[in-house]
Amino acid sequence: MNSILRSTLHGSLGFAVVSIAAYSIWAFVPRIAGSEIGMYALIALVYLGGAGLALCGLLHGENRLGRFYRLFLPAFFGYALLWSLAWFVIKGRPGEWVGAMAGTLFFAFVAWNSLGRARGFWIAALMLFAMHTLGYFIGGKWMYGILASGIEGWAKPQVAIVAKLGWGFFHGLGFGAGIGFALGWWQRTPFRK
Repeated sequence: MNSILRSTLHGSLGFAVVSIAAYSIWAFVPRIAGSEIGMYALIALVYLGGAGLALCGLLHGENRLGRFYRLFLPAFFGYALLWSLAWFVIKGRPGEWVGAMAGTLFFAFVAWNSLGRARGFWIAALMLFAMHTLGYFIGGKWMYGILASGIEGWAKPQVAIVAKLGWGFFHGLGFGAGIGFALGWWQRTPFRK
């Protein structure tokens, strides 16, 4: 299997698991943090903590876990901050688009810089944006579709849990695929500087 395809699949499946865990805060205990901002902060902490365990294998070489966290923590923190600022300031669909663009480009820049500025920044950054955004919006369609149609024999709170976790699953698949693609693309040995 092609190494970039393998990296994309690893990222997609691994980050989907982490994303389901993160979205489970929203699905099961959204008020645990006391506010919407607090909930987003807890969700970000789950991503920050879990991603290294699921995705450190995307890096080549020694000390993958430590190196992955040094790359991922500032990249994801910046992504989460920019996405959340766009959501709270701009609001609605425009806020989601601005947050996706600003957040994924920041994430891409930090990851690319951490990997030694390999060639092909824009290809991988645009793929990260596209895959992340596709997963995010497919997840949103899933959630609102399930909420609108329901699931026969299920109560509304149960349907809401499935809907929210589904959004997390699709968002994680897309974002993880983008992360896996980008890290695989930037670590291609023949194309390194």
